Amino acid sequence: MLKTAGIHHITAFVNDAQQNVDFHAGVLGLRLVKKTVNFDAPEVYHLYFGNENGSPGTIITFFPQDNARTGKIGGGQVSITVYAIPEGSMDFWQKRLDSFGIQYETTTRFGETFLRFFDPSGLQIELVERNEGAPSRWSFNGIPAEHAIKGFGGAMLSSVSSKNTMLVLEKVLGLDLIAEEDGLVRFKGFGDIGNIIDVNAENAAWGDPGAGTVHHIAWRAKDYEEHEKWRELLAQIGFQPTQVIDRQYFNAIYFREPGGILFEIATDPPGFARDETFEELGTHLMLPEWYEPQRELIEQILTKIEVREVEEI
Repeated sequence: MLKTAGIHHITAFVNDAQQNVDFHAGVLGLRLVKKTVNFDAPEVYHLYFGNENGSPGTIITFFPQDNARTGKIGGGQVSITVYAIPEGSMDFWQKRLDSFGIQYETTTRFGETFLRFFDPSGLQIELVERNEGAPSRWSFNGIPAEHAIKGFGGAMLSSVSSKNTMLVLEKVLGLDLIAEEDGLVRFKGFGDIGNIIDVNAENAAWGDPGAGTVHHIAWRAKDYEEHEKWRELLAQIGFQPTQVIDRQYFNAIYFREPGGILFEIATDPPGFARDETFEELGTHLMLPEWYEPQRELIEQILTKIEVREVEEI
């Protein structure tokens, strides 16, 4: 049976591009590892953030659009994006959020404490201490590497057909059901990052796509050969996956699971260093070859953004 290690990346809709960079790089300390465009709408950025390399399991990506319609978090979406921080780092992060005037609350589930807050567009985020996962080597704007976000702790899925979503997680993606508590069911992949998935036990009401909501969640395929096997499996069981799509930094296939959530399966290779050196990651606007003839026009349309240190209040 095929099994995914866990999350490859999560992609969300947000508002202002510079605000997005200031929050996720300046406040959360993630590295902007790739600055490109939405391949289906090149007038919109596609920004990738992660650890120092943008390793699978650490990558959050955004489609920022000024004055975008605000969405509603709910069924058919990832409702909470969870980041893993090193053990002993919760106090550091509470003080950091306080220093930027970001309101938060603490909550518990399955014996873990989570720090919950929202990004400027309304995307719901949590931090949780985890021993698993390699530490990040990226340090920026006052966040020492010892407290830096490692990558994803996991995610909470909000399904309009929970039993069917859970069947997909367990019987198709190969995650293990490990616990049930207070209306939530927890699954775990074999990876050490982005591997804990919580799902509502009862059906949720539909959400509404827009700024502050997740567009899709991508699961890991270790290589191109396994990726093809995933597509064959999905086709055999009637999920009508897309053809394999070259996203430059990974290959992708998409399908919508019965609970309404758009799932992707993405390859670990080739990664973000295929067109920039490690030192230069995220510093240039990278376009696929078919958009290069339009580079001048695209650069005129896109708002200028920069990774910069953000001051505390």
